[in-house]
Amino acid sequence: MTSTAEKSPQEQIAAALRIRYGTDFPVAPDQTGIDGLARIANHRSIRRYRPDPLAPDLLRLLCACALSAPTKSDLQQADIIHVADPDRRQRIVAHLPDMAWIADAPAFLVFCGNNRRIRHIGGWRGKPFANEHLDHFMNAAVDAGIAMMNFISAAEAAGLGTCPISGIRNAVDTVSRELELPEGVFPVAGLCVGYPASAGHISPRLPLEVTVHTDRYDETGLREKVDAYDRRRHDNHPYGKQRRTALFGTAEFYGWSEDKARQYAEPERADFGAYIRRQGFSLK
Repeated sequence: MTSTAEKSPQEQIAAALRIRYGTDFPVAPDQTGIDGLARIANHRSIRRYRPDPLAPDLLRLLCACALSAPTKSDLQQADIIHVADPDRRQRIVAHLPDMAWIADAPAFLVFCGNNRRIRHIGGWRGKPFANEHLDHFMNAAVDAGIAMMNFISAAEAAGLGTCPISGIRNAVDTVSRELELPEGVFPVAGLCVGYPASAGHISPRLPLEVTVHTDRYDETGLREKVDAYDRRRHDNHPYGKQRRTALFGTAEFYGWSEDKARQYAEPERADFGAYIRRQGFSLK
């Protein structure tokens, strides 16, 4: 069997996207940027790492690449916090017991939205802050998310693996306290980083017919397409366990839609809005 490394970039893309979407994507062998496209198509979250440390210069380089990302109106409202102190990291992990890989990863970062700097700048320049509404929170959150994706792409180009951790918002007060986040700064997601100890797996995605639209939003045949996706995903990588069986029982067939329905059937991070308001965002 041909390994991924032995396949041409064209073959890598075809194989990865067939797993991802269950269909063929023709790719010309002379496609510009084909090596980068193959790396993106083969993306997977990595939760097992070799113990090899990350060189400080490499981590700094990756942060520079991350913050080279687009930013709303050049406001630059994203920050990265490297949680280098093992005790500090362990105190965060203690509130996320199902995510042992945070403690195992050679590096753990937290990507934050930062509306604080622009408020400072306005004060320094004698200008009022006249955008006290939901959009200024969104701008900072989106900036942080784009920067994290840039970091992931740069890390994978350097032979590293990553795993985003939205779960830090389950313990947002603890994270905020441990990272000493001032008003106007909030955590968006964590990111485990390291050299992969295993290849991980490609997660199948909903078909593009569900998520890509032309001219207008269209959900024709949505339920049937989601049902078909459930079956395809189950055949490729079934769930190892069912969520909240004490409340919902054990399903005869347990697919993606059943898992997500169960996940959102109970409140999750219901205190996050209150936390963001305490950080100085009105969310009006």
